[in-house]
Amino acid sequence: MNGPVRTGLPQALLFACAQNTVRSPMAAAMFRHLYGRTSYARSAGARKGETDPFAIAVMGEIGIDLTKHRPKTFEELEDLDGLNFDLIVTLSPEAHHRALELTRTLAADVEYWPTLDPSLIKGSRDQRLDGYRNLRDQLMARIKQRFGGCVRADEG
Repeated sequence: MNGPVRTGLPQALLFACAQNTVRSPMAAAMFRHLYGRTSYARSAGARKGETDPFAIAVMGEIGIDLTKHRPKTFEELEDLDGLNFDLIVTLSPEAHHRALELTRTLAADVEYWPTLDPSLIKGSRDQRLDGYRNLRDQLMARIKQRFGGCVRADEG
């Protein structure tokens, strides 16, 4: 659904990208870091990839640990947890197409946030890391802009 954008935090949010190795796990981890247990956030990919060490490194720079992340596809996530999300934020065309297919049977809103895949950047290690940092910073700004200031509520 690409109707009016609902404001505020969704109860359950899925970030999705092509392989669930860089963009979506970074976005989900930052969302959880900012909003704690206020909302449930997960990530998935249109297809399965391998854990990305550059993503782990740049997230570690801001104090967010991605070392335990294991890439999952939409299907694997559905088998584990179900796909009961209010909002699916897609970060790649492939994931957006897959999410729109899911909304035929799910009552979820879908938002497309086009982002570049930093794993495609060629160059030195530092140049590649800069691409990942740029993505991280863009996603953090977009998350804060879309969902508002920090609401961290970890104490239960």
